Amino acid sequence: MVEQLFCEWCEAWDEEIGVVYDKTDEGKRAPLVKIDIKDPVPPGMRFVSEPRFTPTFILVRDGTEVGRIEGYPGEDFFYGLLQQLLNRTGTTENQDKQEELTQ
Repeated sequence: MVEQLFCEWCEAWDEEIGVVYDKTDEGKRAPLVKIDIKDPVPPGMRFVSEPRFTPTFILVRDGTEVGRIEGYPGEDFFYGLLQQLLNRTGTTENQDKQEELTQ
């Protein structure tokens, strides 16, 4: 999650979803890492383009961006958009379970 200080939509996400995100199926499949929009991209990660809005949720697989959600559409829509992104990029619960078994 790319965020910045005083971002009211980032704060809304933190209050509505952030408090439980890591306990959800989506949170387990796509663990959250927060970075400030002004900070460099973390080592080992490549983004398709520089984030310009906060919040921006960037899904990374093997260090490379595979999709993103720009902005926070509210609690009612966030999980649906994230689920579509996870499904479209092949990040499914069954796949993760298989990968865990082979490691």
